[in-house]
Amino acid sequence: MIKVENLKKCYGSFTAVDDLSFHIEKGEIFGFVGSNGAGKTTTMKIAAGLMEPTAGTIYIDGLDIKKNRNEAKKKLGYMPDFFGVYDDLKVIEYMNFYCGIHGIPPKKRDSIIQPLIELVNLEDKKEFYVDALSRGMKQRLCLARALIHDPEVLILDEPASGLDPRARVEFRQILFTLREMKKTVLISSHILLELAEICTTIGIINRGKMVVKGSVSDIQKQLSHLNRIKLKVVSDLDATVLRLKEYPNISNINIVNGCIEFSYSGSDEDKSILLRRLVEEKLPIYHFEEAGGSLESIFMQLTEEVQDA
Repeated sequence: MIKVENLKKCYGSFTAVDDLSFHIEKGEIFGFVGSNGAGKTTTMKIAAGLMEPTAGTIYIDGLDIKKNRNEAKKKLGYMPDFFGVYDDLKVIEYMNFYCGIHGIPPKKRDSIIQPLIELVNLEDKKEFYVDALSRGMKQRLCLARALIHDPEVLILDEPASGLDPRARVEFRQILFTLREMKKTVLISSHILLELAEICTTIGIINRGKMVVKGSVSDIQKQLSHLNRIKLKVVSDLDATVLRLKEYPNISNINIVNGCIEFSYSGSDEDKSILLRRLVEEKLPIYHFEEAGGSLESIFMQLTEEVQDA
């Protein structure tokens, strides 16, 4: 449904998106994860037809967004990371206004607006001015706006940014409903945990390049060569860290809650040899274990691996 081919976007000498390629199947919710400035928003603006790429292209249901911009736009709804709203309009007026933009006749508008208002849980706010809504309500209203023409594809750029915990939960529930409606969704965030529960596939982007793509379990399997080890020491925490830096296959050493954590690229046999050496050198270690592939550690390992390359 969405096909990105060799996409590149340069601003002078700076490359924001660097030969990016990936494919999103129909009905899939694709989580686009990356740090601020990784290239997520640029890619999404190009996909929405709001920006020209330097090279490459994006296809929406087989339509080249560069050559068939108007036809492709009919198939997609776009929600930017920051948007302006018409504060002097009531919610129902706001939705009517955008129905008019999409050429929907007045007689058909109620049958479109009412289900969308219910979907985003704003039934009791129809007569409220947009300016009186909370940030979370405005986010939901703009999602309803993006759905007015019943697009097959939704592009949502950081839709949960700035929301409080309750608003994030409410927005996540709406995304579950969209998944049940078989909408194809490209949604971005810089927080992997936000997307893990709702996305069928996750792609991690760093410095304009796709680092890895797949389900969370697939990504964990792909990272099986990068074990995360946790050590607990009796004393001399800093001295132990300095000593570990001298060992092969060890990288990304961090102190977390009084423990030492690091990435280890050696085999299980190498790991056994490492443990034996640590004991022989009488380092003050009393606990040694695999830290496991938490979502945060997956993200950190992947992005740090690229940065250190």
